[in-house]
Amino acid sequence: MSVIGILLCGGSSQRMGFNKLTAPLGGRTAIEYSMRLMACCDRLIIAVTDDARAAVERVPLGIPVTLCDGGATRGQSVLNALRASHGQWGDVVAIHDAARCFQTAEAFDTAVQSARKNGSGVASLPMTDSVFQRDGSAPLDRASLVCTQTPQAFRFEEILSAYEQAGDQIATDDAALYARFIGPVTFTPGDPRGRKLTTPADWAWARSLVALPRTGTGFDTHVLGKGRKLILGGVEIPFEKGLIAHSDGDVLLHALMDALLGAASLGDIGHLFPDKDPRYENISSRVLLREVARCLREKGLTVTHVDVTVIAQRPKLAPFFPQARQNIADDLNIPLDRVSLKATTTEGMNDEGRGLCISAQAIANLI
Repeated sequence: MSVIGILLCGGSSQRMGFNKLTAPLGGRTAIEYSMRLMACCDRLIIAVTDDARAAVERVPLGIPVTLCDGGATRGQSVLNALRASHGQWGDVVAIHDAARCFQTAEAFDTAVQSARKNGSGVASLPMTDSVFQRDGSAPLDRASLVCTQTPQAFRFEEILSAYEQAGDQIATDDAALYARFIGPVTFTPGDPRGRKLTTPADWAWARSLVALPRTGTGFDTHVLGKGRKLILGGVEIPFEKGLIAHSDGDVLLHALMDALLGAASLGDIGHLFPDKDPRYENISSRVLLREVARCLREKGLTVTHVDVTVIAQRPKLAPFFPQARQNIADDLNIPLDRVSLKATTTEGMNDEGRGLCISAQAIANLI
């Protein structure tokens, strides 16, 4: 029995604030994830807006794909897609919202199999929250309620008939029309991953599913000299020498910034804050760290953990690290437990051991 898939890519994304269907999401778009989910169909009809058309055309699928114009409403888009089959009906049609791009193949297949057997198969989840009407009366019996998702699969000729009978009274849900004009709906198990991307909170959830871990490393060293303050992690440390540099010489934060920029593929601090630029002369490295944090946010990246090791024979640094950790957490706007600082000596060896310099190495993880 043949299956025609209908993919709806006509939403306006008004509540999201950007085009959720074409924005990058873990290296792909919501449209591409959904198209790949529906590659099991014999044929795919996609209702698109002008913005979505180019994104759809870039995805090679290996099955016949027909594009049609999306309508002013979801229901109109479905009807346009049903009519775009030009009489080449499948036995079953599976209608899916591209905004539910992480629905599982198992949920999709279960809905299709139910439609073949029962006439309909609508992916759904049990209601777990208490549900009240706005008038404050007694709660509804949640055991008798379900939350519908997509795909919603039906015998082709029956759902087409339902849509044509509905005329201008097209519902926001295919199952509602089927129940009104054809008969009772069969509900099949959906999946929490079939959540619809509607709000910024939904987008954050989606990013957490597909975020690719990024790792960067950083290293910095500066010579110790008289007449300079020793500043590490934004903390002034009493010592007879300080680190010589164009900025404040904070090797701890310099190594950290290079690790963060490396993980984000944004170059290094020498590129962002050239030591020939008078704006950065004696500048606090905390100011630079906050600018790096801004660049990460602009790229949509989140710091998950940083770890820095400072290499110095003297002075003893451990008493100053609690404040340094707090400074880093504050400047990156991350929880304190995502910041690790350590210090080590070289047992009197190398330039660090001879007290000529202090060095730092860092590793940063982002998603």
